[in-house]
Amino acid sequence: MNCTTLVRCGFLVLLWTAVLPDRASAEDLNRVGVAARTLFDFGADDSPRGWRIVNDGVMGGRSTSKFSVVDEGVARFAGQLSLENNGGFASVRSAPKDLGLQSDQTISLRVRGDGRRYTLCLYAPDRRTAFSFQSEFDTVKNEWIEARLPIAKFVANSYGRKVPGVSIDPRTINSLGILLGDKQAGPFELQVDWIKVAPAEGTAQKAD
Repeated sequence: MNCTTLVRCGFLVLLWTAVLPDRASAEDLNRVGVAARTLFDFGADDSPRGWRIVNDGVMGGRSTSKFSVVDEGVARFAGQLSLENNGGFASVRSAPKDLGLQSDQTISLRVRGDGRRYTLCLYAPDRRTAFSFQSEFDTVKNEWIEARLPIAKFVANSYGRKVPGVSIDPRTINSLGILLGDKQAGPFELQVDWIKVAPAEGTAQKAD
């Protein structure tokens, strides 16, 4: 084996070890140096114990929801959305931790939903409780998809309304959450396999 071959083999080994911890797909391996980094993997060390439910009950609403890990480490966010008493939202939020986000990255979620539109929320500790940066994603009923949300396109939101003139600083984000507030009363369910971050490159597509 000559020197060139050895160098190539060594490079492939380094590439494989770089992406393997994040359950790399064939697509990951084809994007040299662009491996995704896992933020939450509910089949690994992450669990729902650090996540907390925040529903419209804080405003007198009657929506209910639960967050748990079900088959093979998949997180399940499910409940009943109610529009009574001026309610209409249910959400779950992760415990604070260093997410290491950057403006040129995309957050990806592998999810299976019910055909409803959900919202990914990003939280900064220096903002008030009802404030977050948000980006919506659609789901396909009973089908796994990968939703890709560029961080630069998240919009400031407070009490359900957009806040003009406020840009996201990803370095300050230390928590994320999932919210349902599509004004459609009834049961809902969203399953989440993992949440990752990678260099920005697109929008939603079907997952393997």
